[in-house]
This record gives sequence, C-alpha cells and structure tokens, in this order.
Amino acid sequence: LPKEHGWPPFLVVVDVGHCIELYADFVRQGKNYAQFPDRRGYRIMLEDLRDEAVRERLRLVWSDPMSLDPARKSALVTRDIAERLARVARTVEKRGHAPGKVAEFLMRCLFTMFAEDVELLPAGAFTKLLDGMKDTPDKFKFALEDLWKAMNTGGFAGVIQEVVKRFNGGLFAHPEAIALEPDEIHELWVAARQDWRDVEPAIFGTLLERALDTRERHKLGAHYTPRAYVERLVVPTIIEPLTADWKIAQAEAEQLMREGKPAEARKSVKAFHEALCHTRVLDPACGTGNFLYVSMELMKRLEGEVLEYLADLGEEQYLLELSGHTVDPHQFLGLEINPRAVQIADLVIWIGFLKWQIRTGGQSAIEEPVLRAFKNIKEQDAVLAYDKRELVRDEHGKPVTRWDGITYKKHSVTGEDVPDETARIELYTYSNPKPAEWPKADFIVGNPPFIGTRRMRLVLGDGYTEALAKTYKRVPKNADLVMYWWGHSLEAMTKKSSSIRRIGLITTNSIVQTMNRGVFKHYI
Repeated sequence: LPKEHGWPPFLVVVDVGHCIELYADFVRQGKNYAQFPDRRGYRIMLEDLRDEAVRERLRLVWSDPMSLDPARKSALVTRDIAERLARVARTVEKRGHAPGKVAEFLMRCLFTMFAEDVELLPAGAFTKLLDGMKDTPDKFKFALEDLWKAMNTGGFAGVIQEVVKRFNGGLFAHPEAIALEPDEIHELWVAARQDWRDVEPAIFGTLLERALDTRERHKLGAHYTPRAYVERLVVPTIIEPLTADWKIAQAEAEQLMREGKPAEARKSVKAFHEALCHTRVLDPACGTGNFLYVSMELMKRLEGEVLEYLADLGEEQYLLELSGHTVDPHQFLGLEINPRAVQIADLVIWIGFLKWQIRTGGQSAIEEPVLRAFKNIKEQDAVLAYDKRELVRDEHGKPVTRWDGITYKKHSVTGEDVPDETARIELYTYSNPKPAEWPKADFIVGNPPFIGTRRMRLVLGDGYTEALAKTYKRVPKNADLVMYWWGHSLEAMTKKSSSIRRIGLITTNSIVQTMNRGVFKHYI
C-alpha cells in the first residue's frame, strides 16, 4: 500500500474453499490486529455465508471498514446515558440528598440495566419494573431495594417474581435506594431501554464521573480521551511485549509438534496462558479506569488467540475448565485519591470483563458470585505517604485555608473560568513524608495529573509541595507534578526484586526541559 494510505483497519486471511478470518486494528497502527469481532466470530466458514448479517459484515470490510468500529456506536449510546444520569443526579441533589449517596444509588441502577441487557438478570425485568413505577413512584424505593437485596445474596426477588443470580462484590451489599419523582424514573427507564451491550467502558467512566460529580457536571459535553489515544500507549507498553512472548511460545509449540510431541506442545502453550493470567498491570493514577479497562480488553483478545491455538492443538479439556485461570479484573491494579472515581473504576472494569466473557463464552462463562471484591482499585495518594498531617493554624488558632484548586466560576466580565475563591480547603503539614507504597506489577501505565511547577503550590498547597520535594530527592524541585510518578516508577523498576517490564505514562510536553529531564539521568 502507498505510505499515505496508512495501515488498513482489517486483515483478511482466506483459506480458499474453507474459511475467511477477520482481524481488525481500528487504531490503524499496524501493531495490534486482533480477532474481529471476537474469538467466536472471527472465523467465517463457507456455510456461514448463508447468513445475511455475515455477508453484510464482509461487504462493509471492503466498502466502509471504519463503520464496523464498535467504538463509534458505543460513544453515542454512552454519552446519551451519561447525560440522563446527570439530569437525575442534579434534581435529586437539589432535594437535599448527599452527592455521594446519589452516585452510589445511580451506579447500582446502571449496573442493573447492564445486567438485564446481557441476561445476567431475566430479560426486560428491570425495564418493566421502572415502567411500572412511573405511575406508582411511592413504591419505587422499596421495589428497588427488594430487587437489590436479592441480587446481593442470590435467590427469589419478589418484586420481579424471578430467581436471580448472586452478584455480591460489594456493589449491592448496602442496597439503599432513593425515592424518585415520576419524571426522574422516566429518565432511568429511557436509559434502561438503551442497549447496554453497546456501552463503551473506555469512555463511560469519564462521562459517568462528570455526570455524578457536581463540580465536573458542566464538562459532560466536553472532550474525553478517545479509546484510540489510550491504545497508543497501552499497545507498545503492554501488548507488544506480551505478543512477542506469545510468538516465542507458538514457535516452541510448533517445533514440538514437528518432533511428534503434541502433549509437550500443549504444555508449552498452557504455560504461556498461565503466565498471561498472572500478569499484573498497575495504573497509579487510574481515575475512572479507562487505561486499565483497555489493557484488560486487549489482553483478553490476546488470550482469545491463545485459547484458539489450544483448540487447534486438540486441548478441549483445558478449555472446558477455565474457571480460575482466565484474564480477569484481579490483575488490573489501580491507585486513585478520588473515592468516587475508585468506585467507578471498579464498576467499569467489571462491566468490561462481563461483556467480554458473555460475548465470547456465553452465560456459561459467568460464575457466581458475578462480582467479586478483589480490592484491586485502592483509594490512596499515589506518590506521598506520611505518618500524620496537621492543620496549619493562624495566630488566633483558626485553620488556614486556600482555594481548593479545582473549583472554578465564570468571570463576571470576561466569561472565562477563574478560581472560585469561596471554595476553600484547609492547609496541612505532613510529618515524616515518604513515597507511597505501590502493589507489585509487571507493567505500569496511565495518565498522571498535569500540574506545572509554577501552579503546584497554588493547587496542592505549600505543605504538600514541600513534602514531595523532601521525599523525592532525585526529582528536581522545579519539576512538573507528573515527574513524581516517573520518579516513583523508575525507582520501583530498578530495584533488584522488581518484576516491572515496561512503564508507559502520558507525560508533559515539557519533559525535554532540563528540570523534568533530570528525573531520568539517574536511571539511564
């Protein structure tokens, strides 16, 4: 192909007279062609061509390949749902309900909508329940709590007259619902009628946080990080080295097959699969989990190739006993200081995992409890730990405060966003500061916060900024905030006991400047 055409979104492999195989890379980097749409459907046998949907898919591969990118439809559906949730959150909060409680309630609602559409709940059960509650809103709170109690433990849910699976995992441990007005129930009902199989977890977390956070809600229509941008970091950091490992394992298996040792060949491939299922990815500033979700999905795609290869080698029993050894959420570790983002990240990863399992393995691929409390997303400061923090007080003993660093208002004259000085938080000093502890991982990836050195004291406060400088001796004092993540990552990677293979962090464009470049000189 001419260079200006770029990489094609599809590779088509034809075994003449037998089958057609489809592999897609919608990011068009030419580095991560994966089975399309998944392991179950990428191979099209000749008899499958009788299916009109299959023929239409092949037609679009040639005539409009990018229309097959699931992210396109997903983005529209996801944004619509987030906007409806924001409207409900806004009106419920105006009645005096705490934003945190509202967020937890709506997250339970949206997961229930998702569970219904992937048939983890009886088909249409939740949508019908919401429809019926529009005329009897006084029963709404009790109806939802009845359903969620049953989902927590598993068993008969009287409100829908059905037996439901045991979900557990913490999301339904406190099944508290909030009474809603008919128009609010209607918004949930409309959201529930969307096909939740089309929700894109990679952007859903960001939009959901904006919908549920009163300070972020005005950004709901703003730009979010597209999945393609996330993949540009995740693929070279994680997927390329894992794919290289897989090619080595494949070559070894093929050599063993040529030597007439099929059992040893299968053993070699299974060893790679086991290693893949124990590969840990850490995002030390995970936000709502989009980097972790994309990492998981791409690793699940690689796992699909491995399992397909095992099937070709005749390893059917192993494929029937995948329980406990499959790529799953426990491998994807996150650190995040925002408690609401922690909850959303956990939810995003589970929705993504369940979508993939059901799409590739059907209902039989889902075990109970459906959700598990792996505690892989931790609420903590990712770069700084300390023994205690103490309030800074003035000469009268009153706490000293500053702008909170995140709340803005419109300037009365220019209309521009300016700091809202009425949004205040206390100043602290930090005793015995030290680097925060990170869980062990094989890869580190993420998008740490961007605060330039000139704004750090304004946004973070003097005490915190000085504690960072005291803790990270190898990070120049005038470096941008993101460089502390680099400092921590490189220090962890260079330890003798480290298992870290690669680090990929989105970084300030001022990294070439002396103040930021200095972080790397100790490790090169």
